[in-house]
Amino acid sequence: MSYHVVFPSKRVERSFEKSLAKISADYQAAIAAAIRSLANNPRPEGKRTKRLTGGIIMSQFIAQYRLRIGPYRLLYDIDDQKRIVVLLKLTKREEHTYT
Repeated sequence: MSYHVVFPSKRVERSFEKSLAKISADYQAAIAAAIRSLANNPRPEGKRTKRLTGGIIMSQFIAQYRLRIGPYRLLYDIDDQKRIVVLLKLTKREEHTYT
């Protein structure tokens, strides 16, 4: 059974879209494919996905997982009861990515 991929708010969705617009077309396609795959398997195996220890608080939401897509990181959370994946942040890997 698949999950629904959603944003927690319109503000987060706009921020995500702005970040995505600044990325090259090659990585945009890879990020879109990764998001689609989260709907089928929100906890993929391998080194690309990591459960974050302690979580990262963003507004009133907590990012529990990180998906690595080249130099970019997709931070998200999973609600198994509602069967949704909540996308919280898309950012390029830098020193302040997880703060």
